[in-house]
Order: sequence, then C-alpha cells, then structure tokens
Amino acid sequence: MSSLRSVSGYVDVHFCPALHEKITGVVLVHSASDIKHDGISLTMEGTVNLQLSAKNVGIFEAFYNSVKPIQLVSCVLEVASPGKIPAGKTEMPFEFPLTPRPNKTLYETYHGVFVNIQYLLRCEMKRSFLAKDLLKVSEFIVECKPSACEKAVPHPVNFSVTPESLQNVKDKGRIHRFLVTGHLDSTVCCITRPFTGELIIQHCEVPIKSVELQLVRVETCGCAEGYARDATEIQNIQIGEGNVACGLAIPIYMIFPRLFTCPTLSTSNFKVEFEVNIVIIFQDDHLITENFPVVLTRY
Repeated sequence: MSSLRSVSGYVDVHFCPALHEKITGVVLVHSASDIKHDGISLTMEGTVNLQLSAKNVGIFEAFYNSVKPIQLVSCVLEVASPGKIPAGKTEMPFEFPLTPRPNKTLYETYHGVFVNIQYLLRCEMKRSFLAKDLLKVSEFIVECKPSACEKAVPHPVNFSVTPESLQNVKDKGRIHRFLVTGHLDSTVCCITRPFTGELIIQHCEVPIKSVELQLVRVETCGCAEGYARDATEIQNIQIGEGNVACGLAIPIYMIFPRLFTCPTLSTSNFKVEFEVNIVIIFQDDHLITENFPVVLTRY
C-alpha cells in the first residue's frame, strides 16, 4: 500500500471509480498518538495536458499562448473541520459526483506522449507550522460508456503486399520480389478485445529476418494557427522470427494496452488516433511496412 508518512502518522486515500458516475472511498488515518490538524480536504481534478514535440517548437509559438491545460472536472470537499483525530485508525468516507464542468466533456483516461488525460484525487491534511502537512495523491481511471453508434462494428480487411503496392518508394524495380497476403479480422476494434488476423508469406527472393506487428498512436494537437501531428510507437510484437516458411499462416494477435490506448478521440484542440503496421525485415536489414489505420471503441 502506498502511503505518505510523517513522524506522527500517515494518511491513505482509498477509492474506487464508482458506478453511476460517482467517486466513493475512504480517507484512512493511522496514528500512534492524537493528531491535531487544521482541516482535511479532498480535491478531485481531471485535466487534458497538451504539448508539442521538439521538432515543432518555434513553429507554433501561438500554441503555448492559446492552449493551456483543459480542465474537465474540478471539485473540492471538506472531509473534516479543524480539530483532533484520536490515536489508532480513523476512517472518513467520502463521495464525489463525477460531473464535468459546464461545456466540457469527460474523456477516458489516456497516457500519451503529446496528449495526456488524467484524473487525480488529492487528499491534504493541514497542520500547524511546526508540523508538516500530509498529502496523498491517487489517480483514478475513467472509462466512458459509449452510445449505440460508437459500438464496434466488424470491418474485415484483406491485404496483399507486393513491391508495386508499396508507397513512398521511388525505384520499385530495385526492391526484392515478394508477395505477402493475409487478412485482419477488423480495423474497427473493441479496446478490450484482441486485435487478430493472419499473414502468409507466399514467396520471397531473399531470406527474412523478422516479421513484426507494431501499434502506433497518432496524436494531433494545436490551435487555430496550426496543428502538429506526431506518431509514436506504443508496442512492437514479433510474430515471426527468422526466414519463416512460405505458405505458412502466421497468426496476428495483439492486446491493446490500457492507459496507453483509448477509444479514438477527435476534438477541436486535439486528436488521438491509432494505426497498426505490419513490418517485414529482410536479412540485409531492408524492411517493408504496410500501414492500417484502426478505430478503437469501448464496446
């Protein structure tokens, strides 16, 4: 159990993202002796923090002046008035309505590189200037129930990759001859279910070193003056090692990691989107990549 300790005791915050849009829990105070305090308060905050990548700093100077942390929810609750807490174990239950601020919407918890959506519960015990205040901060996770139109409807995709199908290649005649086929069970995915499909190396002129499945987040943030779009890797899974046999069906299977993914999101100030790359690396270290945009939903 994580706790912030002091000479005379410590404070824990226990909570659960309660159903029916409420946060409920208990402030638990342990002490070997009586504690005199100047009040115990709880603060609940939910914010979206945006930042630009280093390559865009200086390009969008107006971004820093116009886009500040977006506060989604904010609430302060007095748990105990100034007084004294007896020695031993003291529990103080609390309950917060999880209601967004006016004209704001609650988004799911998401820990990205340039977009970060986080909900925190901060408990503070004020004490006299001779004793250090006690503070405990805990994150709680928010998941939003989607509407009927946001539910995942399967969208299967068949693919065939050849030198001619590759994008952004100037001289396709110099590329090794190969044919890769397969299918993805759906590019519209429920975030709580695995991403699945199948890949087959039909033929290849040179030996293969590795076949990999890469999950990428594409974060866009900005303002009226311009938007910056950055793609970063979330995870990379090797689904084939070495020169895999031609004609062998290689299963595609990937779990979406919580916190680093969320349902696909688009607002006026930021977007969070996702892509899946199938990467084939040859033994001479040349590689080919086939990109598939995917849409994530909660259900």
